[in-house]
Amino acid sequence: MRKGMLFAATAYVIWGLLPLYFKALQSIAPTQIMLHRMVWSLLFLLCVLAWRKQWSWLADAVRQPKVLATFLLSAVLLSTNWFTYIWAVNNGRIIDSSLGYFINPLVNVLLGYVVLGERLRGVQWLAVALAAAGVAWLTWITGQPPWIGLTLALSFGFYGLMRKTATLGPLEGLSLETLLLFPFALAALVWLTLHQQNAFLDAPTRSQWLLMAAGPITAVPLLLFAAGARRIPMATLGLLQYIGPSLQLALGVLLYNESFSGDRLIGFAAIWSALVVYSGESVWRAWRNRSASPATTES
Repeated sequence: MRKGMLFAATAYVIWGLLPLYFKALQSIAPTQIMLHRMVWSLLFLLCVLAWRKQWSWLADAVRQPKVLATFLLSAVLLSTNWFTYIWAVNNGRIIDSSLGYFINPLVNVLLGYVVLGERLRGVQWLAVALAAAGVAWLTWITGQPPWIGLTLALSFGFYGLMRKTATLGPLEGLSLETLLLFPFALAALVWLTLHQQNAFLDAPTRSQWLLMAAGPITAVPLLLFAAGARRIPMATLGLLQYIGPSLQLALGVLLYNESFSGDRLIGFAAIWSALVVYSGESVWRAWRNRSASPATTES
């Protein structure tokens, strides 16, 4: 339990501090950062697979067109999420990106209802309604939907849905996704190099090392999260997941001085209220189930 909480919390802290990493690469275009993230992530994951001698799954996966098609789609969703997040951070929209990960749990609840046919309890409907009111308020005060937050929440929500029903584990799945993205990323980098537009070649040594570090920075928190998720209850995991967007919001407001006016605060407050309602009900149900278990066993 303690190890699980430590693993999961560390993963969320790393994700929450990612704006610091991408801000350090602000001189490089978001598209090129994403391309390097694909390439170096694959190389790092191949090293992990080689160290663990974990190759048997790959032969089975490449022989199944349905598996390849599924993971190609999840790879597209993942790259969409990556690009949107990188662009948002390096264009002074960290607060908007944090919104996406605040509402992501409620998007997951809705996707479970619409796609998987899961039933929603009344309190969950209340949480969804509060979040929808917050998004509607932010749309009204800005004149447009909070597209960054919605893109991040929906892309990661659908990605999570696909991975929930996937046949491969976290390490194997991410390895296959980056393997499928690798030819496109490599071709794009070769094209940029031939046209003398590959920023990596002219970047300072520090930036080159940071780009190469995209591999472990991408893979390590995912592996920590997977290890933690296996050891702790979902209710605990649900509470820990707010570490990431909370750190992002704090960085946006306190370190990078992004605007967080009273009007925006009202919209965020509605969404935070939704999360309190949703998480509180989940914790209460988990506590009630644990309390009922001894009585059931005794009887």
